Amino acid sequence: MMQYKRSSTLFKSAQAVIPGGVNSPVRAFKAVGGTPVFVERAKGAYLYDVDGNKLIDYISSWGPMILGHAYDPVINAVKSRADLGTSFGMPTALETQIAELAIDMVPNIDKIRFVNSGTEACMSAVRLARGVTKREKIIKFTGCYHGHSDAFLIQAGSGAVTFGSPSSPGVTKGTAKDTLLAPYNNLEAVAKLFNEYPEEIAAIIIEPVAGNMGCISPAYGFLEGLRSLCDQNNTLFIFDEVMTGFRLAKGGAQELLGIKADIVTFGKVLGGGLPVGAFAAKNEIMSHLAPEGPVYQAGTLSGNPLAMAAGFAMLTALKEDATIFDRLATKTKYLHEGLTSVLEKENIPHKINRVGSMISLHFTDKEVFDFETAVKGNNQHFNNYFHGMLKEGIYLPPSAFESYFLNDALSIEDLDFTIEALKKIVHKI
Repeated sequence: MMQYKRSSTLFKSAQAVIPGGVNSPVRAFKAVGGTPVFVERAKGAYLYDVDGNKLIDYISSWGPMILGHAYDPVINAVKSRADLGTSFGMPTALETQIAELAIDMVPNIDKIRFVNSGTEACMSAVRLARGVTKREKIIKFTGCYHGHSDAFLIQAGSGAVTFGSPSSPGVTKGTAKDTLLAPYNNLEAVAKLFNEYPEEIAAIIIEPVAGNMGCISPAYGFLEGLRSLCDQNNTLFIFDEVMTGFRLAKGGAQELLGIKADIVTFGKVLGGGLPVGAFAAKNEIMSHLAPEGPVYQAGTLSGNPLAMAAGFAMLTALKEDATIFDRLATKTKYLHEGLTSVLEKENIPHKINRVGSMISLHFTDKEVFDFETAVKGNNQHFNNYFHGMLKEGIYLPPSAFESYFLNDALSIEDLDFTIEALKKIVHKI
C-alpha cells in the first residue's frame, strides 16, 4: 500500500505560501480529492515521489516527456549549454537551428517565433490573426483550452451558440464579447456564427484533437468543414498543437489528419521538458509580426538557450526515429484493449477515446465527442478509479477531463502491470 505522509506534510507547507499549495490548479487534486503527490525525481517511465514510492507515469508532464523522463540526449544538451550561460537576451545560432528543424518537420509553415509557454503562443497567434485580418472576433470551442489568456477563459451561455461570458473573475465583458463559442464537432453551429457576424471573425482556434475534456477526436469532415468555412469567409484557421505537435506525428495533427492550418501553435514536446512555446505560419502571415510588421510581440526569455538546446535534442531524436509514433500508437492501443477487457468483464459502463499516444477513459455508456457529453461521465467512478490505481502505483491524470499522454519508455510489462492493477481495484469502482 502506497503511503504519502511526506507529500501531505509538504502540501500543508505549500498551502501557507502558494495559492492552493500549487502553481497550476489541476495539481491540487481538487477534482479527485486527497493529497497531491510530491515528486522527487523521474527516469524513463517512472516517477519517484518524496515518500519513496515508484509510480508508472501516464501524464508525461502533460505531454512533453514523449521519450520518457530524464532522456539522456536532452539532459546532456541542457548541461552543456548551461556551462555557456543560461540567458543573454540576444540572438543565438541555436534558435535558427531549431527553427530550421521544426520548419522541416511540420508541413505548411515557413517561419516560427519562439515564446515561453503554450498560453503565450496561443495569445500571440490570435493577436497576429487579428492584425492580419483587421477583425476582432474569434471562434473557440467549448471545452477546448488554449491557456489562461483572457480571450480564452470564456464559457458558453445557456444556448448552444452564444456570446461568451467570462468564466474567471478578472476577465472583462468587453474581452468576452469578442470570443464566440460553438460546441466541438458541431459544424452547423460554426456556420451559424459566420452568418450572424459576417466579415467580423478574424480566426477560428481549435485543438485539432482535444485534450482538455479528455481525448476527443474530430468527427469525420469536421476539420475539413472548418477549413472550408474559413476559406469562404477570409478567416484564419489556427491549430492549437501545444499538445498534439510533435506527438501525434512528426508534423503533428496537420500531418496526421491531412488538414492545413494558417497558424499553428506549439509547446510541450517542443521544449523537451523546459518552458517553451511557439507559433508558426507561412511568410505572408508571419511578415506582419514585429520587427518586420506592425503586430507586436516580445519576450526577454524567448529563445532561451537552455530551452532551445532541450528542444533541439528532442526534435532531432523524433525526426531520426522513423518508428517512434507507430510504437507509441501501438502501446496506446494495447493499453486501450487491456482496460476495455477488464471493464467489460465487470459490466462497468465506459468509453475510451484514443488518438495516437493520447487516450482517456470516461465512465459513461454514451459516446463522448464534445464537452457536454464529457461532463456526463460518472465522476465518483472516476475518483474511485484514480485513487485505486494510485495505491497500486499508477499515476493517472487527476481529473476526468484530461488526456493521458503515453511515453516511449513505457514497456509492455508496464502496460500489463497497469491492466493487472485495474483488475485488482475494479470492484471498488
